[in-house]
Amino acid sequence: MKKILFLILLLITILGCSKDKFNNNNPYLPNYGFSMDVNKNLPNYSQLGFSGNSIRVYPSNGPSKGVIIFNTGSGYNAFDGACPNRTLSSCSLLSLSGSNANCPCDSENYSLFTGQSPGKEYPLKQYRVDINGDIIRVYN
Repeated sequence: MKKILFLILLLITILGCSKDKFNNNNPYLPNYGFSMDVNKNLPNYSQLGFSGNSIRVYPSNGPSKGVIIFNTGSGYNAFDGACPNRTLSSCSLLSLSGSNANCPCDSENYSLFTGQSPGKEYPLKQYRVDINGDIIRVYN
């Protein structure tokens, strides 16, 4: 009886542990292995201290169109700076407009809160974000 109870508890423990279900695969955008730290105390990044603001940062080993970091008011989102439903080209650089990112290739607007654009197959390619004091770490 003790063995059965032990096996049931072991099975519940194994099945109850969730793996990181983060998925940002997109056939149009390469997967870059990068990590960067952004210090909100530095003048270039100080606007990230306010809700609804965003900036574009170009990590040395990251996406060629940069990374967009957005203050949601309750945290931060980080997205690839390229249009997610197009191959990389001269017109695939997202432009920032308030809480939206706009793709000049197809005139689509993507929410920086969710990364979504109605009717589009792929959302903005999202990266992981960790906060440690005034440091925002973005990585893939």
